[in-house]
Amino acid sequence: MTGYINSIQSLGAVDGPGIRFVVFMQGCNLRCAWCHNPESISFKPQIAFYENKCIGCGECKKERFTVEGCLGDARVLYGKEMTIEELLPLLLEDKDFYETSGGGVTLSGGECLCQADFCAELLKALKKEGINTAVDTCGFVSKEAIDKVLPYTDTFLYDIKAIDEDVHIKCTGQSNKIILENLKHIDSLGKKIEIRIPYVPEYNSDQIEKIAGVLRILKNIKAVKVLPYHNYAGSKYAALNMENTLPKILPTEEEIKNAEKMLVLC
Repeated sequence: MTGYINSIQSLGAVDGPGIRFVVFMQGCNLRCAWCHNPESISFKPQIAFYENKCIGCGECKKERFTVEGCLGDARVLYGKEMTIEELLPLLLEDKDFYETSGGGVTLSGGECLCQADFCAELLKALKKEGINTAVDTCGFVSKEAIDKVLPYTDTFLYDIKAIDEDVHIKCTGQSNKIILENLKHIDSLGKKIEIRIPYVPEYNSDQIEKIAGVLRILKNIKAVKVLPYHNYAGSKYAALNMENTLPKILPTEEEIKNAEKMLVLC
């Protein structure tokens, strides 16, 4: 079985407990205005061109040019097809770090559960090795996709962007009904959940109190994190020849602190 992998990152410290290896899967079915990983949106591999890195070597004009031949690393391939057999040994290289730090492997994206069959098999293989697992998801997938990975997932890192449907559509282009239903489903089965809320002024800043209200009735929320929006990804949009939809206004420290106060009792 193969899956499309955007990138892998070792020694991660923010995507679940302990030190983690993070697998970023290719492809996402939301179009968040503030997306800071636009290179992971497409379900197909794509080549980005970072013009500022180009040294004019001319390698890209050769008939049999590959991305690896770019001497200035100006061209980058996002999206690589890999088998579980190829990926698993890489993830096990840091097993000692997982064991000493309480860490493990996190599947992220894009939206990793758009490749639910691959994720389920990879997570199953990791659990056989005694590795702690986490799935970072926006929840905009079928209940069947969630159920495929449930037996092999220790923690869900679950994004909540808005409660009001019209706000969610403005933010992401899609309704949030299935997202909220899947959250309740995961909670009802007793799985550990860490809620992650991107805070984006003028998009979802009025949704925090409503999010807090929904979370208070759930039973298995182990942590709630507010993620301040940043606009560092502008160069990626240019390199991919994509429309830059990043909002102009950044959150202040005071706004983030106020949001965290609203969520403290969740």
